[in-house]
Amino acid sequence: MRLFTVDEANELLPKIIPKLKEIKTRYAQNALLNESVKAAATAAALGGGGLKSGSVYVQSLYEIGKLTTEINNLGVQLKDYTRGLIDFPTMRDGHLVLLCWQIGEEEKIQWWHEVEAGFAGRKWL
Repeated sequence: MRLFTVDEANELLPKIIPKLKEIKTRYAQNALLNESVKAAATAAALGGGGLKSGSVYVQSLYEIGKLTTEINNLGVQLKDYTRGLIDFPTMRDGHLVLLCWQIGEEEKIQWWHEVEAGFAGRKWL
C-alpha cells in the first residue's frame, strides 16, 4: 500500500479530479438506465428482450471500471462513485489514517479520518 504525504496527495488531485468527474457522470447516467437494464435482463432470461442502449450501458460500465482501476493503481482509494469521494492512506502520529477529499471541496486536502471512523469521523488537518 502506498502512503501519501499531504503534499503528494495534493499534487495528484489535478490528475484524479477529471477521472472522478467522469465516473460520477457515467454512474449517474447508468443509474437512469438501471430499471431498463433489469427489465431487459429478465426478458432475456425468459427467451426474449434486449436493450437498445445496451451497448452504451456496457461501454459506460467498462469506462467506469477502467477509470476506477487507474485511480486505484495510483494508490488512491475510491470510496463513493456518486460523490467522488477518495482517500489517501497516510501515517499520522505513528498509525495509519486516511486523508479525505470529495468533489465540491477546495482542490486541496483539508480533512483526514481514522480508518475505522470513515467519512463521518473526518477531522480538519
